[in-house]
Amino acid sequence: MIDCDLPTEGRNPRTLDVDTLPTMEVLRLINSEDATVPMTVAAVLPQIAELVELAVASLRAGGRVHYFGAGTSGRLAVIDAAEIPPTFGTWGRVVAHHAGGPGALSQAISDVEDDADLGARDAADVARGDIAVGVAASGRTPYVIGALRASARAGAHTALISCNPHTPYGEEVDVHIGLATGPEVISGSTRMKAGTATKLVLNSFSTTLMIRLGRTYSNLMVSVNALNAKLRARLVRILTEATGFDARTCENALAEAGGNTRVALVSLLGEVPAARATAALEESDGGVREALQRLRSA
Repeated sequence: MIDCDLPTEGRNPRTLDVDTLPTMEVLRLINSEDATVPMTVAAVLPQIAELVELAVASLRAGGRVHYFGAGTSGRLAVIDAAEIPPTFGTWGRVVAHHAGGPGALSQAISDVEDDADLGARDAADVARGDIAVGVAASGRTPYVIGALRASARAGAHTALISCNPHTPYGEEVDVHIGLATGPEVISGSTRMKAGTATKLVLNSFSTTLMIRLGRTYSNLMVSVNALNAKLRARLVRILTEATGFDARTCENALAEAGGNTRVALVSLLGEVPAARATAALEESDGGVREALQRLRSA
């Protein structure tokens, strides 16, 4: 039986005859539904901003961000957390917990999402001052709710990303990002619009968080270290774009910085040795602009 209280489970009146249409018409219908997602996300930007501010304060104080999810929502959270270290050089600060563990990432294990106690157990390493973010299209997945309640008891801030703006569990968390994506092209297939909206929210949240923490310089990825020849070549290009210096100068600075791009960048722009650049970054919690400001005001 379809649960009519869940917006994503309703039948979409625009796609009732989708199974009778030729291929191009099916694709056009899906595309037209997908086109509604960005405005849906735009409507919750204030709530995303609120969550970013909480997470900035938490990470600056030594805390962590924990994602909790099941099924598609959980897989999207895992992807987001996994992409932060190679993109922003931040390891172990944003972590994902997926109902059923690694085995549920490649094959659906349906019953684990109904286990609130499992969610509470997976939240055992959430500490006071951390941020716990539940990701659930329905807004009421027991695994997620169990994890959020356990996290709140531990003294963490909590947030819920859902596609059910009116879920009663939104009242329990500090921030509810309720996306009004509505019914899917195929009823209940929340890997579609709901999944797309969730991915956009996660991308926006984690990217803005890393920008606010100084893990970029301008719109450049400067928190990636030179671990191999391919990366060294890419980072030299980034350094030349950021500083205007020639490739040879940037190569030398990167070598003197031990492959640390931010140290090389601060060394070049601040006109200081790598050791001084390293100290300035440490004093600035890793933020390039703040490190440069410290050097200039010294």
